[in-house]
Amino acid sequence: MEKPTCRDVAWVEARAYAHAAGSPRAAVRVTLAEASGLVLAEDLAAALPLPGFDTAAMDGYAVAGRGPWRVLGRARPGAAWPGLLAEGNAVEIATGAVVPAGAWAVLPVEDASVAGDEVAGPEPSRGRHIRPTGEDAAPGARLVPAGTPIRPAVLGLAATCGYDELLVYPAPIVRALVTGDELVLHGRPDPGRIRDGLGPLLPSLVAEFGGRLAGIAHVTDRPASGLREAVEAAGDADVVVVTGSTSVGAGDGLRRMITQLGAQWIVDAVACRPGHPQVLARLRGGPFVVGLPGNPFAALVAAHTLLEPLLAGLSGRGLRRLPQAALLRPVAPLAGRTRIIPVSWDGPGVLPLGGDRPAFLNGAALGDALAAVPPGAAAGDPVPLMTLG
Repeated sequence: MEKPTCRDVAWVEARAYAHAAGSPRAAVRVTLAEASGLVLAEDLAAALPLPGFDTAAMDGYAVAGRGPWRVLGRARPGAAWPGLLAEGNAVEIATGAVVPAGAWAVLPVEDASVAGDEVAGPEPSRGRHIRPTGEDAAPGARLVPAGTPIRPAVLGLAATCGYDELLVYPAPIVRALVTGDELVLHGRPDPGRIRDGLGPLLPSLVAEFGGRLAGIAHVTDRPASGLREAVEAAGDADVVVVTGSTSVGAGDGLRRMITQLGAQWIVDAVACRPGHPQVLARLRGGPFVVGLPGNPFAALVAAHTLLEPLLAGLSGRGLRRLPQAALLRPVAPLAGRTRIIPVSWDGPGVLPLGGDRPAFLNGAALGDALAAVPPGAAAGDPVPLMTLG
């Protein structure tokens, strides 16, 4: 049986371990409409020159030679003017239309003076207001590298290049198990019970991280075998997220279950507060198991620490490089541990918000980011930021 080798991992290293643990499933081709939010599995290359023809960059007149010019016709997007434009002649042209062969430049309409079938104006320099074929990209040019998340601009660029489908890595499938006999799923809880705050939080969080949540199940603490049965039943998933049961109390069974199943330990607790008892393991021949503490803010911290990097690796994305900003007010340090706090932007720096107790989400609800404050950090020091939303 494998023993934990990654116990009480430093916060920075925990993110790296989680990302390195995951690799994407086989790539698939999907339509552009289905590709949003997924990750490119191959480079997006220019299938044709961009632009694909000499294009007018202004409304005006395509002219040849010196003026004044005789206007022979019109060119519009999708309706090119045929023939060769001889010197002394012009064609009225709209932005985006094909520039006729033989044209020297485009005279902008605001500079043109028209009388009958003649147009006059200052002689433009050769090539003025013409976008030549391939100015933006030559055929075969790499435009977007593999591993890039597919955002709206990537979809628009792919369509411009003539793509109808893209080769992508599929979104990792996630199943969530919310544990706790004390949880109430609806309405206001009676004394001694608490409302489940993690079930409603997880769908949008998993989607934000690039995963596909296939379902949420609530698992009672007794019998103890219930958690193991629920995890084994989720074998079709890439990741099983378990909330609660991550500590070492009598009612916390996740660590025991991972050990009993002979799973590979990747992270057994992280040196941070809150969220210290979070875990990451992989079942033999099965999914990854991410254990999040039962307290909502601690669970959110753990999800950003382990689940987000793991899903990035499983999606084919690189480990996210976290922006940094100066901490504008001091924060009480934690010896040997990274302190995670909600912060808000204030100019070039960030301000601690408070509301960072393990069970309280108020600060995170109002904050712009979670700041990872390392031991010994002082006011003015830059700190890594995990942006929220």
